[in-house]
Amino acid sequence: MINQLIKGSIMLVIVFIIALITAFIYAYNEIQLDMDKIVNYRPKISSVILDYKGNKIANIMQGRHRLYAKYDDMPSYLIEALIAIEDTRFFEHNGVNPDAIIRAAIRNYKAGKKVEGGSTITQQLVKKILLSPKKSYTRKLKEAILAMKVEQELTKEQILERYLNEISFGRGYFGVRTASKGYFHKELDKLTLKEAALLVGLPNAPSYYNPVKHLDRALKRANTILSRMRKLGWIGEDEYLKAIKETPKIYHDTLTQNIAPYITDEVVRRLKKEFPDIKTGGYTIYTTIDMKEQKIAREALRYAYRRALRKYKKDKLNGTILVVENSTGDIKAMVGGVNYKKSAFNRATMMERQPGSAFKPFIYQVALDLGYNPATELTDVARTFQYYRNGKRVIWRPKNYESNFAGFIKLRDALVHSRNLATINLVTEIGVDRILEKLKPLNIPHIPHDMSISLGNLGISPVKMAEIYSVFANGGHMIEPRLISKVVSKDGIVIYEAKNQEIRDFTKPEQAYLMTDILKDVIIRGTGRKAQVKGVELAGKTGTTNRNVDAWFCGYSPAQEVIVWMGRDNNRPIGRGATGGAVSAPAFAYFFKKLYKIYPNLPREFTVPEGVYNSRDGVITELYTETSPLPSKAETSTEQEFPDMF
Repeated sequence: MINQLIKGSIMLVIVFIIALITAFIYAYNEIQLDMDKIVNYRPKISSVILDYKGNKIANIMQGRHRLYAKYDDMPSYLIEALIAIEDTRFFEHNGVNPDAIIRAAIRNYKAGKKVEGGSTITQQLVKKILLSPKKSYTRKLKEAILAMKVEQELTKEQILERYLNEISFGRGYFGVRTASKGYFHKELDKLTLKEAALLVGLPNAPSYYNPVKHLDRALKRANTILSRMRKLGWIGEDEYLKAIKETPKIYHDTLTQNIAPYITDEVVRRLKKEFPDIKTGGYTIYTTIDMKEQKIAREALRYAYRRALRKYKKDKLNGTILVVENSTGDIKAMVGGVNYKKSAFNRATMMERQPGSAFKPFIYQVALDLGYNPATELTDVARTFQYYRNGKRVIWRPKNYESNFAGFIKLRDALVHSRNLATINLVTEIGVDRILEKLKPLNIPHIPHDMSISLGNLGISPVKMAEIYSVFANGGHMIEPRLISKVVSKDGIVIYEAKNQEIRDFTKPEQAYLMTDILKDVIIRGTGRKAQVKGVELAGKTGTTNRNVDAWFCGYSPAQEVIVWMGRDNNRPIGRGATGGAVSAPAFAYFFKKLYKIYPNLPREFTVPEGVYNSRDGVITELYTETSPLPSKAETSTEQEFPDMF
């Protein structure tokens, strides 16, 4: 009987050993598949978008928000605080600490519940990355084996780096750098001892110790960690007492911290083809944006929008404003709509609308470059045109906005007062084909090959308007607006850098200045009077399409361009009298008033290039150049014949 019992016991031990070996083999096989996730740790890392000064515009991410930190970027006291509270013998064990396991088991048994864990930092890392949260003896066995295997593959420092980048610190912050930036707005090397202790105390129970909601609990936990560090002799009494008294300032931020959503969306849209992992690759993206200018641009658009609402119905009314530096083409501000939450559509870059009279300066620039002068007289009389559309005869009888005509009018005044008939007669005189040939360098898509070009009957985006208006703002040279200056990898390597902008010559500096001088008059005494800013020379042009559907103001100072559009997304009229001068020019003026308050040293007067003259025989007359000489008396006589009428 006794022998049978002994044999039975031996058999049970053998079965147990076989089961243990089987479990070990199973776990070991699983380890072969899983180890790469830790050894070659490649977490999804959020990217950061910055303005040109390095100020944050937004975090962009896919799923978890994580900003990566290398071990060398972590202060020693942060590491010591973590080890003090989580795994005091971390640098001594091989992945598993039997003493801690036994100690935890005894305490848990006495308490009748789990009050202490025996897992090392390495085991916790394994559990976070490789294993399910489901508790079982098999999982604990795998955890221990994996921890020992990890210790064979990685250094202690590498393990700590992975651990502190993987764990959650609450509020959607994954990784210690993310938490430091989120809670304290600090990089790790700027943390105080108390802040470091508070952070490493969070992963134990992120919601319970959430410092935004439960600061007292978080501070108490941090003080416990500081006390442990003092007991271990890792900090002195003075350090301890100073840290105990400190109450850190806690910030309550959103995960994205997105303060310019139209810009953020545009950056992602432009980079996602070249960088498919733009939201997970840990990039630092530098833009040309100036967040000070972005703020006042947003205010300017809202100001004009509220003004318009007082007179016109609210339904679908929207707008956009774009600010570009003249000499570089750098986009300094971009607001794609009046309310991003209601509409994320970026009207600055994704919308094409008719510019109306805002396109006229290009027609007039062609005329100037062909020898016309601002004093050249144009015929401002009604004409009738006929053409055939789909085989049917169409009659077109254009008219001025004021429904009158002046007979003869100087080129300058025709543009200053935006006279449609004078412009149409000018196009007729020069010829559509000749004008289109001269406009080719502007690279405008879908430009009409008929007389409708006279009145800006073409689709164009505000960002393209900024590009072509640089012809005037930049002394005859066209420069494409740019938004992104460089992209830096998570390793700190510049992997994309914007090249110097391609500059295309459209006209000579002196010829461009003739147009600038006329556009100054548009603001001083023409259709753009509401764009005036005291003490600053500004040039610009209004644009209003048929039935007041689109209202534009496109202009510039000696330093920057500003393009403003307002209208309804459903293409319905804004309302009677809703011209570019009435609706959009106020946003232009608001922006420049504020701009010169924050940057008072920006140039306030346009520089007159060589080759521009304003007198003949000592008598002040109209401006002229060698290309655009003053007209003779015969050319300005009202006795010249009217062109043939239809």
